[in-house]
Amino acid sequence: MKILIAGLGSIGRRHFRNLVALGEKDIVLYRTHKATLSDDELKDYPVETDLAAALAKHRFDAVIVANPTALHLDVAIPAAEAGCAVLLEKPIAEDLSRVDELRRAAEKNGNRILVGFQFRYHPTLNRARELIISGALGKILTVHAHWGEYLPNWHPWEDYRASYAARDDLGGGVIRTLTHPLDYLRYLLGEIESVQSLQGHVSTLELSGVEDVAEIGLKFASGAIGGVHVNYFQRPAVHRLEIVGTAGTLRWDNADGTLIHYQIPDAFGGIYPQPAAAIETVYKPPVGFDRNHLFVEQTRHFLQVAAGKSAPICTLEDGIRVMELALAARNSA
Repeated sequence: MKILIAGLGSIGRRHFRNLVALGEKDIVLYRTHKATLSDDELKDYPVETDLAAALAKHRFDAVIVANPTALHLDVAIPAAEAGCAVLLEKPIAEDLSRVDELRRAAEKNGNRILVGFQFRYHPTLNRARELIISGALGKILTVHAHWGEYLPNWHPWEDYRASYAARDDLGGGVIRTLTHPLDYLRYLLGEIESVQSLQGHVSTLELSGVEDVAEIGLKFASGAIGGVHVNYFQRPAVHRLEIVGTAGTLRWDNADGTLIHYQIPDAFGGIYPQPAAAIETVYKPPVGFDRNHLFVEQTRHFLQVAAGKSAPICTLEDGIRVMELALAARNSA
């Protein structure tokens, strides 16, 4: 399979390494040479600097879009129009102004666009989804996700102030950048009907016109109420999720991937002689699991999508809906 990778920053390098690990060798790099990482691992692979010429010359089977957010659709649209399957990193764009153009392009590649929300491949989040679907939690009442991580630590080898995450002109800001919770909450609990946020730039981080913290209130189509907290300044990093239902609670921690299911016993809530304790069941990822496993599984799935053997787990419409929610949250303050 002939594959083009557009963008060779941190996430582009990860996709490159995972493709190589999965046995893919026919890889071409489309880049501007602005990445600050060493090029040693890339030296044996051809480089293109003109996208239109590259698409015409190589007739790619698949294109991975991993350049800055504001430039995503400059690659994704012509790639889809050329009939290539596309792995489109999140968020799909900085705004929705070209969404219809992207939809039309997707029709030309058989809607083979996979959006890069890798938490859909997390083993314990998928276990949580199974428990919710089975009714183990009863009716879902409320949910809260919390993700705080110090922006300068994301890519210590580069100046965070120049990164897309810190700049409005490149589609940054904590709401647009940390959209994973909005996606996995839809994946776990169904559609989100409305959002409302409080947001601001409250830390001493040097950002260019973007927020570094947000509290996003959510109302789900099911009637559940919840929220997402995201920030750029928390140390040590925290990424946790709690889902509360009438029959139990789930608590998930991304640090070690542990999911705890608290099941309410029949006698729970009595006051005499003593309330019954919740029944705890702990689920852990497989031995040896690490963060890159999510990306490997996503890449493996993308290769199946590109080969026409699987439909995308996270569709273009999923990516568009998450962007709609993120922009609604950003514009609601």
